[in-house]
Amino acid sequence: MSNGLYLPHVRDLYVRPALEVLPASLSGVSAMQGVLGIGNKESGYRFIKQLGAGPALGFWQMEPATHNDLWKNFIQFRPVLQQALKALLAGAEPAPERLVTHSLYAAAMCRVHLYRAPAIIPAANNAVGWAGFWKTYYNTGNGAGNAAEAVPYFQEAMKA
Repeated sequence: MSNGLYLPHVRDLYVRPALEVLPASLSGVSAMQGVLGIGNKESGYRFIKQLGAGPALGFWQMEPATHNDLWKNFIQFRPVLQQALKALLAGAEPAPERLVTHSLYAAAMCRVHLYRAPAIIPAANNAVGWAGFWKTYYNTGNGAGNAAEAVPYFQEAMKA
């Protein structure tokens, strides 16, 4: 599990402020636990670039193609999301590289990616549900992740 940043600090300094900028419907305890857990599983809050040859960026390990697809096919049609995400960038243009340099933006993009999923996010304190949701909608069937192995990462995030 995480040997990186202290999870309560990540929650309070990155995840919570990022979610507070997004529409209220994208916030809440479950969303905060899910985003915190995804970063915990994806990078352990140690890596800001995927190890090896992969392209994923930031603590939430979002691939540039996913970032660009979210902007092209989802965010551009939602002005409220556009405004919120651009506010987190403080004048910088939305680009995959910002997932490394703007952690609040990266946390918000993780939540937007989850919002785009066709299912409702799991209830708060449901580590098993969040591990399955992460595997299905964030890591995907093609990803190397395993839902059962992800449960402790979400449990740790929920205890933070």
